[in-house]
Amino acid sequence: MKIAVSATKGDLEATVDPRFGRCAYFIIVEVEGGRIKDFEVVENKAAMAFGGAGIQAAQIVANKGAEIVITGNMGPNAFAALSMAGIKVVVGATGMKVKQAVEMYLKGELTETKVSAPAVGMPPIPPGRGRFRGPPAECVCPNCGFRMPHQRGIPCSQHICPRCGTRMVRG
Repeated sequence: MKIAVSATKGDLEATVDPRFGRCAYFIIVEVEGGRIKDFEVVENKAAMAFGGAGIQAAQIVANKGAEIVITGNMGPNAFAALSMAGIKVVVGATGMKVKQAVEMYLKGELTETKVSAPAVGMPPIPPGRGRFRGPPAECVCPNCGFRMPHQRGIPCSQHICPRCGTRMVRG
């Protein structure tokens, strides 16, 4: 079985990196009979990516044949990519050495994470408003000033003001 661990340096005594997509290295540990048999150091070329580092990092470990990933934390896109590839994810391995994290996993002290953490940095979108749209639009009568909510997909010019009979405009 191959276990990929995000690491700050390129050896088994390195600390587990709390960031999956932007970690410096992946240590691909080969386990046989419940023991560490061998390991390979893989530089994370996705660490300096402008965007999509988590998905690119997921591709790197998948291409190395990893069946399990151990890391400190992981974004929802990387989590989804690994899950789709059938790779188990273990998060929460912070403040420990790579070798210790693998041994803890093998003993059952670190377990698979079933659901990713929510994305951070993006505020929730209030109900009834899309991203970057501002306040809800209205249709306005240019003659008397009567206002009514704009109905999505129906131009304001198709509405007639109920007060004076003039065509409405977007306000």
